[in-house]
Amino acid sequence: MSDTPLTLAAVTGAHGVAGEVRLKLLGDGVDALKAHDSFNEGALTLVKIRSDNKGGAIARFAEVKDRTSAEQLRGTALTVLRDALPELGEGEYYHADLIGLAVETDAGARVGTVVAVENFGATDIVEIAKDPVPAKGMKTFMVPMTKDAVIGWDAERLVIGADFADD
Repeated sequence: MSDTPLTLAAVTGAHGVAGEVRLKLLGDGVDALKAHDSFNEGALTLVKIRSDNKGGAIARFAEVKDRTSAEQLRGTALTVLRDALPELGEGEYYHADLIGLAVETDAGARVGTVVAVENFGATDIVEIAKDPVPAKGMKTFMVPMTKDAVIGWDAERLVIGADFADD
């Protein structure tokens, strides 16, 4: 846990004339945002939020009174401190907690560092930058977040099965 700000959504533009904004959701949807009263270290106070029924959301902030103010927020990331997020259960993780972890195999060989976590529909996939960086060829490789591929992780490292390491 830390006081690192994590992005949960981004303002994509104004909605209507009363100061509402459209949001691109980057987390677990509207309910994840409803759990927070404010964003960006208190700069934006959430008044109400609803789904736009297209995978995004429409929100109203107390500080935004009209369409012009809403339009000025376009591109603004909505962040909360990591400590404000709910505690996780066994085997759960926030993507931000994995990024930057050293990666080694279950045989103890260091293979790189987690640089991204993606999800293309089936499961989360960890992207690992190779260490050392090869002169030729792929500089990263991907491993699915399955029990066979990722043996475990903690605050310092992520351990993958040796069969999943890209040599």
